[in-house]
Amino acid sequence: MDNLSGSGDIIIGGTFLIHVGRSYSENLFTNKPADLKCQTFEFQKYQDMQAMIFAIEEINANPDLLPNITLGFQIFDSCAAMRRVAEGIFWILSGGQGSIPNYRCHNGPPLAGVIGDSGSTRSILMAQMLGLYRYPQISYFATSSLLSDRTQFPSFFRTVPSDVFQSQGLAQLVSYFNWTWVGLLALDNDYGQEGILATKMEILRAGACVAFIESILLSRPDRNALHLSRVIAESNANVVVVFSSDLSFLPVVEELLRRNVTGKIWVASESWSSSALLSKERYWGVLRGTIGFALHSGHIPGFREFLNAGHPQNNPDDNFMMEFWEQNFGCKWKSPGTLLPNGTRLCTGQESLGSTFSSFNVLGVTFSVYIAVYTLTWALQDILTHRKKDCPNLNGRCSEMLTFQPWEVLHAMKSVHFRTKEDKDVYFDSNGDIPALYDIVNWQMSSQGTIQHIKIGSYDAIARPGHIFMVNTTAIQWPAGDTQVPLSVCSQSCSPGFRKAAIRGKPACCFQCVPCPQGEISNHTDSIDCLRCPWNQLPNVQQDRCFPKTFEFLSYEEYLGAALVATSVTSSTIPVALLGIFSHYRATPIIRANNYAISCLLLLSLSLCFLCSLAFIGYPQPEKCLLRQVAFGMVFAICVSCVLAKTITVVIAFKATKPGSNLRKWTGTKVSYFVIGLSVLIQLCVCITWLSYSPPFPEHNVQTQPGVIIVECNEGSPAAFWCMLGYLGLLATISFILAFLARHLPDNFNEAKFITFSMLAFLSAWLSYIPASLSARGKYTVAMEVFAILSSSWALLVCIFVPKCFIILFRPDLNKRDNLMGRGKE
Repeated sequence: MDNLSGSGDIIIGGTFLIHVGRSYSENLFTNKPADLKCQTFEFQKYQDMQAMIFAIEEINANPDLLPNITLGFQIFDSCAAMRRVAEGIFWILSGGQGSIPNYRCHNGPPLAGVIGDSGSTRSILMAQMLGLYRYPQISYFATSSLLSDRTQFPSFFRTVPSDVFQSQGLAQLVSYFNWTWVGLLALDNDYGQEGILATKMEILRAGACVAFIESILLSRPDRNALHLSRVIAESNANVVVVFSSDLSFLPVVEELLRRNVTGKIWVASESWSSSALLSKERYWGVLRGTIGFALHSGHIPGFREFLNAGHPQNNPDDNFMMEFWEQNFGCKWKSPGTLLPNGTRLCTGQESLGSTFSSFNVLGVTFSVYIAVYTLTWALQDILTHRKKDCPNLNGRCSEMLTFQPWEVLHAMKSVHFRTKEDKDVYFDSNGDIPALYDIVNWQMSSQGTIQHIKIGSYDAIARPGHIFMVNTTAIQWPAGDTQVPLSVCSQSCSPGFRKAAIRGKPACCFQCVPCPQGEISNHTDSIDCLRCPWNQLPNVQQDRCFPKTFEFLSYEEYLGAALVATSVTSSTIPVALLGIFSHYRATPIIRANNYAISCLLLLSLSLCFLCSLAFIGYPQPEKCLLRQVAFGMVFAICVSCVLAKTITVVIAFKATKPGSNLRKWTGTKVSYFVIGLSVLIQLCVCITWLSYSPPFPEHNVQTQPGVIIVECNEGSPAAFWCMLGYLGLLATISFILAFLARHLPDNFNEAKFITFSMLAFLSAWLSYIPASLSARGKYTVAMEVFAILSSSWALLVCIFVPKCFIILFRPDLNKRDNLMGRGKE
């Protein structure tokens, strides 16, 4: 077995994967199987082992830690083989001189604990064995979440975070760059499957989707690389998260290189994010721009000098040093009985490491090994400190300070808490895990043509909120040399104005973009739902925002409103002017014959009829809506009732002139006033009832005309409105019928035919209004009513008063009593 030992008062065991390959001999079951032969020396793993030796020597030189006690070590190479792990653990537990299960056959120094292993599956096997004897095990690179189970692994600790934290961090990294379509690749062992499953759950919880999940098969020599490379090449996922060791991932990278698969963004787990094996120029085209989580790398003062000082002459029993020397200088050591090929360069021992470690960087695993040794040392220090407190002098059991049981060290390990030289706290939680701290690294090419793992961020699980996940995006070099973050999506984003629609049988991240329905918008990218605009707003053509609707009402500022206002005001002055004429000529026969008082009332009401149309123009205020129809109804009721009174007066006056007529007593003004009063009173009752139970009110009509808010007066009760208007029609109809029946009265005294024409025009105007108002929309409905008011008022004014004014002003010769009584004719 490849192993290395160092003497001391207390022994610390260690397992390291110094060789990343091994060879097997065929088992014929006729003799004992041959030992495994380890192959492919890995410098980085050797450096990790040297970190343990350096830490032990540093502690032995420190008078404050374990004073007067020397630490020794027993290290073996696990060679990535479960068989070697089991054999090595038994070798350490048996005392370092043979593998005998359940026995420690040599009375050597006590074993404090074991540092190792680097792999989760191998660490699980070790933990099951060491847990039986309660020996502490501190792994420096096993991250599987299974190892946090204290029931199964009561003596396991680690100086690396659990994959639970890494999975959360990787998912947050994917979410940070808005990658929603991600491929997953993992080893088919405990480390890979547990890690990728936890990462998948975190990615899905963050809202992203998984394009594929594939396994790197350790049972196959090619690791299933042919199938994996085809899946990766054919997938439209540009981001692939890989949970694997560098050695197992290497065949896949080789196949991707053969297929010339480039441009993918690789998200690396801590097992290969800082791998020297994959950080070769040969693989740069495939792995360029890789981003990954790496174990936090700290500073180890003096470690570089320690490595440079190493020499086989100083460590003649160190086979690992001999092999490192051969690898570094390309030579071979001459050993007795060994034949070397011709031309082989022999190692002399005079070679100098020189600047071999001049560009040395302490990687996370190396630092983790260093810290692991110190955690076990501080546990021993705690035991010795308590022993000294219990012993006031050096008698009795105090002379046996160096003897302890494994469970005592295990108990002390649980309360270990110290600070590193970088002022970082190191302690274990109840599951044997340390606080999660990762460096986020990016693979970049240096100016010297070497691949470097540049720190671009960090993930610190115990940092204050807002500082747990930190990334410097500007420091990243992406695979294709882009300055912007590359996309990895199943479907292109839906622009504003569209919404995402699921595709049957596809993950949620695969969708199609569907335009928003009419009247709805989406104002941001990748909207799930479209939103309706507020009632007072309207979508634009692109349906990505709402803009205010146009408010429409018959205003004073527009041409139509201004024309109607001018017409109303001008028209209202005409009845006033005629009233002045009637007042001036009130003593003339034609004025006296037409009931001067009712005529004046009719002219005043007509002037008010013209003016009441102004209430329909302008913004519909609540007060305006409440009064405009009532004012219109009342002034027109006065106006039409005056016409009705005049008609009845004409009829009674003609009938009363016949001998023996009983109508003489009705020829006074009382009948006219009674008719006017009764007619107006009925209309007043209708209006009061209307205002009491369902008064008009302003409203915003958004249904009649799309895109326009019609500000109008809701009549409250349409029935009341039509009753009011119908009552006016009834009065006008009665007046029309009476006037029509009296049209054959003598011409010189007959006003009935003028009333007939006026009522005919009046009724025609309002009958025309009904279909026009029903077909018009918005402000034009109001304009139609104003027009009906003006036209019906003009009909009354022209038909009734213009003929009389014409006689008064232009034919005064006809304005005589004899002419009116019919006696003026020759």
